[in-house]
Amino acid sequence: MRFLHTADLHLGRQFMGLSLEDDHEAVLGQIIETLVAEAVDVLVIAGDVFDRASPPNSAIRQFNRFLKRVAEETEAAVVMISGNHDSGDRIEAMSVFSTPSRALVRGIADAVEAPLVMRDAHGEVAFSALAFSYEYAARELFGDESISTPADVIAAQIAAARAQVPAGARWVVVAHAFVAGGAVGEAERALTRVGGIETVPAEVFAGADYVSLGHLHKPQEVGAHHIRYSGAPLAFGFDEAGQEKSMTIVDLHAQGSDIRTVPFRPLRRVRSLTGSFAELLAGSPSEDFIQAILNDETPLIDPMKRLRAVYPNACHLTYARQARAPESRAPGAGRAAIPPIDMVGDFLKVMRGRVPDATELALVANRLHTTQVAEDQP
Repeated sequence: MRFLHTADLHLGRQFMGLSLEDDHEAVLGQIIETLVAEAVDVLVIAGDVFDRASPPNSAIRQFNRFLKRVAEETEAAVVMISGNHDSGDRIEAMSVFSTPSRALVRGIADAVEAPLVMRDAHGEVAFSALAFSYEYAARELFGDESISTPADVIAAQIAAARAQVPAGARWVVVAHAFVAGGAVGEAERALTRVGGIETVPAEVFAGADYVSLGHLHKPQEVGAHHIRYSGAPLAFGFDEAGQEKSMTIVDLHAQGSDIRTVPFRPLRRVRSLTGSFAELLAGSPSEDFIQAILNDETPLIDPMKRLRAVYPNACHLTYARQARAPESRAPGAGRAAIPPIDMVGDFLKVMRGRVPDATELALVANRLHTTQVAEDQP
């Protein structure tokens, strides 16, 4: 059984105010090319199809065109889940007209978690699609008030899914989570809802032959060779400059698997250029997304406008001397962001002299989630 694992498309996203629609079109086309060239049996998309719950119509049309091409130009089945950026209802709606034998689309967690079962020369392969779910929704779904962390949610979903795997079948799990040990970038939104605990232990996936993960944007394995993030197909921040993006090809054998990556070829790369203003102006013209780090000692007049004559997509400029003078930064600059749930907890501790209990944290977390959803609306 051969499948292609990708995730975190984030359709509709911009790069510092610049549209990524053409860049996304290019990588979606490369996924189609790979499905055909590699004779892939199953396409796995492990969440964050869109960048927000209410994506622009252009992103929805783009993804619909992509799915139409998958259906018409390839033989691949599709297994897809929602991520924390997606609207679960929107992703779930895509399952209505899908062919049950060729697609498993899960936007909302299911207490049953029935898999898509495929067959190859070695027997059955069960694909379990675990849609992203917050704790409060999982408590209601599974009727378990003890669910209080992302790890509890995944554990409940895994238990439900494991019960549906046919005897003797190999098992592929698709999930969207922050597995302990994963390398985090600037672009990933925290999954914390209650108590500041967001990581999921790799051990929760015991028994799976391969785990297709989404959420972290850097391709990587976590905990074991067969538990992997495919990473995002595009770079979304300058912290990802120089990072090769790829899709993952998995050949699942009767015992074990072969795993390899196929690099994406982005239309525009993300690069940081360091030098004097004159040196950068004399550089080779480029359409890439550019961060300019100037080592000039004196401020320049409107340097970005002049740089964009050479680098039309230059979108950030700073001076190297700023990094050498941390004492001159504004209070709090450069510090790691404090999760809102922790900030509220610290405030309540100061005001009342005690830490909030689990019930109080749950109320705060649900309110924060409601606020985040409202902010995602266009």
